[in-house]
Amino acid sequence: MRALLRLIPYYRPYRGTLAWGLLCVVVSGALGSINPTLLRHGIDGMHPGGSLATAWRVAGAMLGISLVGGVFRFGMRQAINSLSRRIEYDMRNDLLQHLLALDAGWFGRTRTGELMARLTNDLSAVRMAAGPAVMYLVNTVTGGLMALGFMLSIEPRLTALALVPMLPLPFVMVRLGRTVHARFEEVQEHFGAMTTRVQENLAGTRIVRAYREEAPEERRWEAMSEDYFARNMTLARLQALMSPTFALLGGMGAVIVLGAGGTLVVREVITVGAFVAFGMYLTMLIWPMIALGWVFNLFQRASASMQRLEQVFDARPAITSPEAPRHLAPSTGGRTIEFRDVGFHYPPPPGATNAPRWVFRHVSFTVRAGETLGIVGATGSGKSALLDLLPRTWDPVEGEIRIDGVPIRELALDELRGTLGVVPQETILFSDTIRRNLAYGLGDHGGDAPSASGGGAIAGRASAEGASRAVIRTDGVTGEPEVTWAADVAQLTETIRDFPGGFETLLGERGINLSGGQKQRAALARALARRPSIVVLDDALSAVDTHTEEAILRGLRSALSGRTALIASHRASAIRDADHIIVLDEGRIVEEGRHEALLARRGRYWELLARQALEEAVEEGGEDERREGGEYEVEQGSPARTDSAQR
Repeated sequence: MRALLRLIPYYRPYRGTLAWGLLCVVVSGALGSINPTLLRHGIDGMHPGGSLATAWRVAGAMLGISLVGGVFRFGMRQAINSLSRRIEYDMRNDLLQHLLALDAGWFGRTRTGELMARLTNDLSAVRMAAGPAVMYLVNTVTGGLMALGFMLSIEPRLTALALVPMLPLPFVMVRLGRTVHARFEEVQEHFGAMTTRVQENLAGTRIVRAYREEAPEERRWEAMSEDYFARNMTLARLQALMSPTFALLGGMGAVIVLGAGGTLVVREVITVGAFVAFGMYLTMLIWPMIALGWVFNLFQRASASMQRLEQVFDARPAITSPEAPRHLAPSTGGRTIEFRDVGFHYPPPPGATNAPRWVFRHVSFTVRAGETLGIVGATGSGKSALLDLLPRTWDPVEGEIRIDGVPIRELALDELRGTLGVVPQETILFSDTIRRNLAYGLGDHGGDAPSASGGGAIAGRASAEGASRAVIRTDGVTGEPEVTWAADVAQLTETIRDFPGGFETLLGERGINLSGGQKQRAALARALARRPSIVVLDDALSAVDTHTEEAILRGLRSALSGRTALIASHRASAIRDADHIIVLDEGRIVEEGRHEALLARRGRYWELLARQALEEAVEEGGEDERREGGEYEVEQGSPARTDSAQR
């Protein structure tokens, strides 16, 4: 239950609403406790041949109190329930903002389905505790204490007898509460696993169908569903024990009151009206006890969920902005990039005992402002990992990287990433219009706009640790020149015009209604639209046909003029015009220089291009293949590779 103390900061922005809601709860409970006393006086005031005036006055007073109490009950529900929704809203925003600040390593260790479960089911469980559970707890305590006070004023001994069956209540609550907490945590964890499975199946539905795995996947899902059902039934049985147990204890008290109280009436120790009022107060005490079981169950569920949410909130990003960041000098052109003896390996998984495998070590090079660096290497040579270090997706384990002489670790993440235009190897597009996808990042950077509700206890923390949120401009006009220019460079304009909605065409999830080449061109346009100082392309044209690639490269030469660019590619055409080329092999730079000089060496670069030319010739069915004495010519000025050399 200690985990729920984390909710306290979320109540602070709504202190007035909370105070009003709790006041309504107390007043409603107080008014409800008056009616039994009024009824007592009404009954005791009636006798054969007497006037009904007292009875009518009592009835009128009870009606008025009931009406006023109803107004306050509406007020308490309106205030507390809306408060819980606002807290849920703030927590969801804080959770997402904190997630955006976490590093790639954390996401690599966390399943997407688990995160979705925490953003939905767990937040909902916490909301029920933050609002309804608090409301009914205060209502139960208020009503119970007032009922107990009136019972003691009527007959203390009878009150003591009525409370005897309730003595085991604390033990029952603690014992059942611990069990419910543990079972609910298991249910939520299993729900997260199911969500992950669904997400993977829906994202990979083409693979499932292609491999005819529909039936096995259905069986796996059925097994998971049965397990989830069994866990929920176990939890439901435990929850079902609470209210009947409390009702049984209260019912035993009612039996005692009926026997002992009736005896006191016969002996004229208490009046009939007092006996009736005592019974009503006992009922007021029993029903809150039954509700207390439900409330306690809500708190236990929320406690388990809050612990799961804390695992996210307490995760510290490994990559953060410095407390006192340095700044880059203003520039309208490119910037100089230096890699100084850089080494990198991915973080080992928790519990790993083997030494980590280095992706690369002792990598050093300089790209002067306005130059283009080409990076080539076989699959797995570390090209993508090298480029991932620039935006600090990962940090190097050894050495340092500088931009214009400033170590990138000393720059604010927002400033660093605002300098870069990155096209990753895996293209990600959003379920929005083409225009908004291309304009992504053209808005404000790094501003931590306060939530609309004014709440959020952890809202500032993610900002301090380097979270950056890009706001898409949504007016459809702002950023228009940049978007149009970038689409032209990426040879995307004609493709967009072919869509019925043009730039306003809505893309499906992850851009599913675009081909692989169209997605890559959209990602390229998105990066160029920001007109960054440094452009980073990670195999950004691998899915584009040769003709379109040539047109894009012609546009890029002009677009990159004066800007610094790092281009990793398997295709020689993408990097042959680079000012400098480095060749990676097994984590080392084995060759570097310009395209023509590297070809003349007939070394690793020459081998990579020869193999690429051979593969392309085979794939194209001999379209670009030309046999002369057992040789494969690559391109004009490119390497020739004999059959014996290939073997």
